[in-house]
Amino acid sequence: MNETIQAKVDAWLNGNFDQHTKDEIKFLQQAKPEDLEDAFYKNLEFGTGGLRGIMGVGTNRMNKYTVGMATQGYANYLKQCFGNDVRVAIAHDSRNNSRFFAETAANVFAANGIKVFLFEDMRPTPELSFAIRTLNCQGGVVCTASHNPKEYNGYKAYWNDGSQLVPPHDKNVIREVDKIASVDDVKWSGGEENITAIGKELDEQYMEMVRGLSIYPEIIAKHSDMKIVYTPIHGTGIKMVPPVLERFGFKNIHIVEEQSNPDGNFPTVVYPNPEESEAMSLGLKLAEKLDADILCGTDPDADRIAIGVKDNDGKWVLMNGNQTAVLAFNYLIEARKAKGIAKPNDMVITTIVTTPMIDAIAARNQVGCYRVLTGFKWIAELIRQKEGKENYIIGGEESFGLMIGDKIRDKDGVSAVALLCEMAAYEKEKGRSLYEKMIDLYVQYGFYKEHLISITKKGMDGQQQIAAMMEDYRNNPPKTINGSPVVMLRDYELQVEKNLATGEEWKLDLPKSNVLQFVTEDMSSISARPSGTEPKIKFYFSVNTELKNAADFERVNKELDGKIKAVITDMKL
Repeated sequence: MNETIQAKVDAWLNGNFDQHTKDEIKFLQQAKPEDLEDAFYKNLEFGTGGLRGIMGVGTNRMNKYTVGMATQGYANYLKQCFGNDVRVAIAHDSRNNSRFFAETAANVFAANGIKVFLFEDMRPTPELSFAIRTLNCQGGVVCTASHNPKEYNGYKAYWNDGSQLVPPHDKNVIREVDKIASVDDVKWSGGEENITAIGKELDEQYMEMVRGLSIYPEIIAKHSDMKIVYTPIHGTGIKMVPPVLERFGFKNIHIVEEQSNPDGNFPTVVYPNPEESEAMSLGLKLAEKLDADILCGTDPDADRIAIGVKDNDGKWVLMNGNQTAVLAFNYLIEARKAKGIAKPNDMVITTIVTTPMIDAIAARNQVGCYRVLTGFKWIAELIRQKEGKENYIIGGEESFGLMIGDKIRDKDGVSAVALLCEMAAYEKEKGRSLYEKMIDLYVQYGFYKEHLISITKKGMDGQQQIAAMMEDYRNNPPKTINGSPVVMLRDYELQVEKNLATGEEWKLDLPKSNVLQFVTEDMSSISARPSGTEPKIKFYFSVNTELKNAADFERVNKELDGKIKAVITDMKL
């Protein structure tokens, strides 16, 4: 172990840390020295979204001390911005230690003279966003690692509009957190009277807000016995999703029993992520057994959603995130129009790596459509900029997230489940399944198909390899991809869009982000986006063609699959 790491270990063994922590360090010294080195070789970074890491002792782990130091830095910044009259809301999910971390954060905020509203028990992340806005808080925290494996936990920081931190606050909070050099800089206790428990009253207000998003309650009333299968995947969704569905008017709700109990060990899955078919497999089995109308699943903090539907052969399949977004966006636009409640200044927001099919639907329906960087904080930021000028109705991205209505400012799996079930009832009233509706939309707007691959470069030089890959793409963009000339290059890091044929350039009016996007003559698009925290790079592929009629779906679907494979091969990925 090098001297720097050893010095950190010694500081914890000799400092103001509890005995259990010191005993655990001594155990690792004897039994698992490699684990001890990994736990101390760096500090767990407070990034633009907060903390996320493996739980355990050490500076590179989620524990009482790293959470406390992060909270002290965030508290200092809140007081700089808002003076001494600061209020924060705190929530947590079902993960191991989430309650402990939430209480730790609450105690530190309270010791700093900040008024704290702490949920009495686990709650979905979107309800935390709602609570910040409803209780006029200046900030908030939710303790969750979203869909990461059971060893992980995290700490997401929020601002006064209920969204995660955006510039300049994200970098400013990081700066203040980095100033906390020792656990001795943290106010750990002494303000317990500043903590107020919240729960049922906020639940009621939140559920009523979600119910207010319903467009066709009369259709739900006709199809109230529609069979819905739901899995919370051992998470917080069990608290809110079933009662919200009942409030919408649905009466035939079946919970996946094996995944119904909140459990931070996630005993039935490897990854508690509804994007993964493995996590949804029990739900698919129950949906097939019951011959259900729709399957819905949410991740542990209930901000992501996945849905399953029957295909034309009666086989249960999972919709991908782009398809789910297309169905939801189209429903909000189509149903509002049919009901006569659409407004001339309605707008929707998506992200730069989400399917262009959303733009096509919005354009045909004369609804404003904006693209922002990946992450719901950027959707929230644009809503803030457009407030009073345009009417936001829905935002979403390909990674299984939707944000419906403007009463919250983060993705919300609870309201998404309710609206997607209403949409299933709306289509059932027309004698159509959601799968058939998706194909009809392809016929109407063009058949768009997306694919994502993620490449991990392991080892100490993984990050450098990815940086070199991006630099090569940036300086030597491909002239053709799968035989089609590359006509447009968007470089979000340099904030430039360039016509490669004419050399003409435009400024991209978005914050800097290390993303490159190539658009070909046949309107295929390929986006390259490295992770900021892992040696990983994601490639997003989107291809499209005309679908003349529903009968051609299977043939054209295979053709687009082949096209995506050819693009991947041509790019040597």
